[in-house]
This record gives sequence, structure tokens and C-alpha cells, in this order.
Amino acid sequence: MTLVIGTDEAGYGPNLGPLVVAATAWLVDDGADEAPAIRLARVNTIATVDGSAPWGDSKRLYQSGHGLAGLEAGVLAALATGAPCMQGPAGSVPADGAHLTERLGIVAADLVPEWPRFLAARLPVAVAAERLERLSAAVAAALAATHVRLAAVRCRVIQPAAFNALLAAGLNKSDILSGTTLALAAELRAAWDGEVAEVWCDRHGGRKAYAALVGHHFGAPLVRPLEESARVSRYEVPGARLRIAFSVGGEEQVPVALASMTAKYVRELAMTAFNAHWSGLQPGLAPSAGYPVDARRWWHEAAAAVRAAGLDADAIWRRS
Repeated sequence: MTLVIGTDEAGYGPNLGPLVVAATAWLVDDGADEAPAIRLARVNTIATVDGSAPWGDSKRLYQSGHGLAGLEAGVLAALATGAPCMQGPAGSVPADGAHLTERLGIVAADLVPEWPRFLAARLPVAVAAERLERLSAAVAAALAATHVRLAAVRCRVIQPAAFNALLAAGLNKSDILSGTTLALAAELRAAWDGEVAEVWCDRHGGRKAYAALVGHHFGAPLVRPLEESARVSRYEVPGARLRIAFSVGGEEQVPVALASMTAKYVRELAMTAFNAHWSGLQPGLAPSAGYPVDARRWWHEAAAAVRAAGLDADAIWRRS
């Protein structure tokens, strides 16, 4: 078997709401004369329903104001595969936000006021049950036909207070993203440490050099750079039987695409809960996606409600 891990994030740029990092782990049977990337792409093709593959670029599948159905269908169909090594009760779609956090291994240590709304949200939100059932069946059949197992889907949710604390400790935004991503990838790699592994990451901002970070998070004294270019940074970790790449346009690869979709889905659910919470405290407050220009508008309009709630700014506003 080859273990393939894909990672991506959502919410790197906003000032409101969490940074969400997700990773997916896939076990690909080495018996066929076919590279893991080709096999995984074939899973996506075989699982196509009504002309749409389950997993793709999250930015194309979702645009604010156009609904969650595209993202939600792919994420929930993946979680319904019933793989025995998936976390939480497998073989069914999560019924609400609480079940979703269990399936994704989200630890809500840094609670925010809107988190109870997130946990109580009924799922699915947007995709029709009939379509989700058909897509889930197609995904399961495609995995079986290609001898691929979706082993895990995991998320880390970094709320503003925790994010700001890491900044105060001397890290920058890129450090936080890279550190969270590689810690999650290393956790998944350790769970299947008997397999040869490949880790595929979307490029982290403008960073090109990752060798020191890879060595730290994978406990490797030797990390061999293979390429550090404008398009991709690739490394070999001989002691860990691991290769890792950080690529521009990484979402073209299925493990990264599903990670991206999962991170975006969780963040959008979190922002829905955020906006519902604060508009409940201040009727008429327009919702925000959290990006800088509109976040400043929201912060000005919500000032009275934030003061009344007795919250420190660092609990809500992510510094950059």
C-alpha cells in the first residue's frame, strides 16, 4: 500500500472566523501498474454523477451567496464511505455539526460564543438527500473498483484567540499555517507508519523553503530537497519513507481537493453560526464573510454588541 495525504486550508486571509486546516489520507493498493495520482484521479472520474465529479477546486464549487450544495455533497459523500479506519461512527452522513466534529476529529478547546450553533446545525444544509445518496454510492463503488480506501478526513479549527496567541508568541501567519498543516500530516502519517507515504500540500502563500519545517514535524534529521521552484517545492525524507510536495494549484490532485473542500465547508458552517449569533444579539447587523474590507465594516457596526458581550477584541478579531 501507498499512503497518500493531501492538505489544504480555508480562511487564511480573513480577520473574522477561524482558520481551518484539513487533511485527507488515502491507502492505494500497489498491485496495479498505475501511479497513485492517476489512480486517485480515476476514482473521481468513475464517481461522477450527473456530469459532476465529487471532488474539485473548492473555489469553483462554492462562491459566497451561491449555496453550499457543491461542497457539501463531496464532503458528506466522502464521510459516508464507511471505511473501517475512519474516525467516529462510519457508514452514514453526519446528522449535525456535533457529529461532523466527531468524524473530523475537531477538538473545540478554544470555544467561541457561536460554537453551540455550529454543533446544533442540522446536516445536510443544502444538498438534496436523493443526490447525496446517489453520490455516496458512486464514491463507494469507485473506491472499490480502483482498490483505494479513503482512510481519514481530519480538520484543525484555529479560532481568533488561539491564532492571536500564536502571533504573540512570535510566529507569523505563514508559520501558523505551515505548522498546523505539517503537524496534522505527521499525525496521519504516524497512524499508518508501516506504509510508504506521499504528502501533497497546496503551496503556503509565497513560502518556497520547507525543509526545516518538514524535519521538525516529522522528527527527521535528514530532509533532502529535490526541487524548490516557483511552482513546486519537493522533498524526500528517507528515514520516514516519505516524499512531500508543496505545489501551486495543488487542488488539481484529489486528496488536496477533498481537503480544500472540507476546510471550506467547515469554515462556511462556522461563519453561518457566527453571523446567526451576532445578528441575534444585534438585529439588522449584516452578515460578513470575514475578509478584511467587510470585516472592518462588521467590526464598526457590531461594536456595541461586542462590548455588551464583554469580549476582548482578540477573541473575535484575528490580527495579521
